[in-house]
Amino acid sequence: MKRILVVNPKGGCGKSTLATNLASYYATWEVPVALIDLDAQQSSLEWLDQRSGALYPIEGIDGSRGRLSVPGRIQRVVMDAPARTGKNQLQRYFNQADEILIPVLPSPIDIRAAGHFVGELLLEGMLKKSRVGLVANRVRENTLIYSNLERFLRTLKVPLVAHLRDTQNYIRAAEGGRGIFEMAPYLVDRDIETWRPLIKWVEKNRRL
Repeated sequence: MKRILVVNPKGGCGKSTLATNLASYYATWEVPVALIDLDAQQSSLEWLDQRSGALYPIEGIDGSRGRLSVPGRIQRVVMDAPARTGKNQLQRYFNQADEILIPVLPSPIDIRAAGHFVGELLLEGMLKKSRVGLVANRVRENTLIYSNLERFLRTLKVPLVAHLRDTQNYIRAAEGGRGIFEMAPYLVDRDIETWRPLIKWVEKNRRL
């Protein structure tokens, strides 16, 4: 069983979008997957409530009260962490995770917040560089802020594993409890292409 934690103490950076789409990726490949929502707001579980029974199943688990156990048949676990998580709670989540993804938006505030967060974690020895990957989220290539984000993230000396496009496809998919992997290919080909490096990093060369 592999556990992937999606975390960033800055709210609104796309943690739930990243977590739900990653869970839907595994579901479409018929990998038994659980989505643990660690946030009391339950955004990921609300997404799951909208999911049609005709789609591949995803096991939803409310982890906001400390539940992290999953059925033995599950092979992949995606954990959606809340914002403003205390250090002790973060350490608990990190101890449970095999891989950690940190989404970062291309705005000066988000860039600085991500830098402080990653720097503190590495300084205090809470993270191993081999286990953490940064994800540039909602990016528009060939813009100044995107260039600034990419340049800054590379200075953090942890892998920048993917650049996910700023697109309405994530919103369209979420309305029906789907991920972009479950939409018509001609609509999302460009988006899925941006996920290939992320899946490769998480799965250590597993093919999309």
